[in-house]
Parts: sequence; structure tokens; C-alpha cells
Amino acid sequence: MELPAQLRSAIDRELEGLSLSYLRAASDRLTARYRAETRDGRLHLDGLLAVKAYVAARMPATYAAIRSALEATGGQLSGLAPATLLDVGAGPGTALWAVRDCWPELQSAVLVEASESANHIGSALARQMSGVNIRWEGGDAAIALARCKPADLVTLAYVLDELEPAPRTALVDRLWQLTGQALVIVEPGTPAGWSRIIAARQQLIQLGAAIAAPCPHQFTCPLALPDWCHFSRRVARSKLHRLTKSGDAPFEDEKFIYLAAARAVVDARGSRVLAPPRHSKIGIDLKLCQPGGTVSQTFAPKRETGRYRIAKRLDWGDAFES
Repeated sequence: MELPAQLRSAIDRELEGLSLSYLRAASDRLTARYRAETRDGRLHLDGLLAVKAYVAARMPATYAAIRSALEATGGQLSGLAPATLLDVGAGPGTALWAVRDCWPELQSAVLVEASESANHIGSALARQMSGVNIRWEGGDAAIALARCKPADLVTLAYVLDELEPAPRTALVDRLWQLTGQALVIVEPGTPAGWSRIIAARQQLIQLGAAIAAPCPHQFTCPLALPDWCHFSRRVARSKLHRLTKSGDAPFEDEKFIYLAAARAVVDARGSRVLAPPRHSKIGIDLKLCQPGGTVSQTFAPKRETGRYRIAKRLDWGDAFES
């Protein structure tokens, strides 16, 4: 997966002339803060250079994770066609671009982001997007959300890891109040990220939400550490992306976990592939989260031609009508 062409061009213009050494240093600091899940009262995207480092080094992978989560959500909610978006912790507008790519009919978006630098660069990038009425809300998220109206789709990506438990609970509660059709939350694909998603999942179920994806059920998650639910998306790296991260590979794999909660009844669903399918000479092994609330290993032998053909097309994170 790669960024939309309009966004790639806008990023190239925004980063033109920037010293690569400064960009690398800022990218290293930003990556360290994300990996350590640092909570020191400072914004991760604090200052123009930090935001530009994010745009160069992290935005492609974040976009891919959000876009994948939205695609899976749409696959379970056939009636979902959001005209309005509320994105909280928007950064430079990553989720906005993913939503617009998934649903071109999007008409308006409110983006809540405390970092003035992220708002500034996000606004510059969004000038390349036509047909969407975009409003940026700065300052404290709790105050900004008090001014916000409900939206068809509400998104929260890579934000819960910056909050302590009590503010997380309050934020999820407020976002569900503002959700017209669906709420999508994305977190890093780490055990800690999964634990935060599990807590949000339980909270939303208690609030009456229908879990649309990735879970094919409303039961307690059957996984327990050291196992945990997460997915991966391969991301194409641009030349600038590779240089910023001092990498040679033309791609990277972004590990993430997500949760989609809906107001409407979720479409009939099958199982969810929880790990990369294992191919052998005689068939394919699949690890599946089942609609009954269990995890099982399923084998699709080559001799069962129809079943094998379906399994052969599956990837990690796909839905499987078993």
C-alpha cells in the first residue's frame, strides 16, 4: 500500500529543501517517543520539524494501518457511506486522507489536533483535496469535543497510547456519544496496544455498541498473553522515506490493531484470519477467530478444491467464510 498520489505530491512540496540530517534526527526522536509510549505532558508532534519528520517517516505506515482498518470496517458494514467525519488526534490529517480514499463521497470533516504545527502542515496538505469541507479544531481535545457535533464516522488513531487509563475511558465514552454510524480506533500492534483496544472494546459493548471488526463476535476475547491480536500491512517506501529512516528496503511492515464499533446491526460475518496463513504441499493452515467466540486452527487441504481456492486468496486479517 502507498499514499494517494495527491498526498505524495503535497508531501514532497512541503519537505522540499529540508536538511536530511535534521529530518533524520527528528525522525529518530519521534520514533523513540512512540516506541517508549512516552507520556511526559509534551505532544509527540511538537514543532514543525517533528511534524515534518512524521510526514516523511511515519505517515505512510499510519495511513496504511488506518486505511486497512477502514476497509475491514466497510466490509462488515455494507451500509456505511459516511458523509461526515470527526477525527480526534488528527496529526497532519492522516485519517482524513484514508477515509476520503475509502469513501470518496465524504463531504465534511472536523479534525481535532492540539499541535499547532500539525494543524499548519495538515492544512497545507489538505489543500490538495477538493470537495471536502474541512475544519480544524486546536487546543485541548476535551474542550474542542464539547463544541463538536455528531459525525457519521469517528476515528481515533494512535492516540490512546498517549493517555493514562482514566482519560482514555472518558475519551472513548465521549467519542461514542458523537458517533452517528461507526467509531474506528487504531493502535500500535503491540501487546500494550492490544490491551488498550480490549479495554475500549469492553467499554463500548457495555455502552451498547455492536463490534463490527476485527472481532466476529461480542464475546470476551479468547486470546491471552503472550498471544495477542494484531495485523500487518506492507507499506511502500518512497526515496525520501528510505533516506529519512536510513533504510535500504523498498517497503516496511506496519503492525497495528484496530476496533470498529457500530450503531447498526453488523452484517453476517465469518471468521477472521489472526496470523499469516501457513502454506504446505498438502494445504493451508489458518488461525481463525470464530463467530462463536473461540480461536481455532483450520486446515484447507488441496484435495478440497473449492475450500482450498478460497483459503489460497486469504491474507492475515482477512474475513473468511468458513
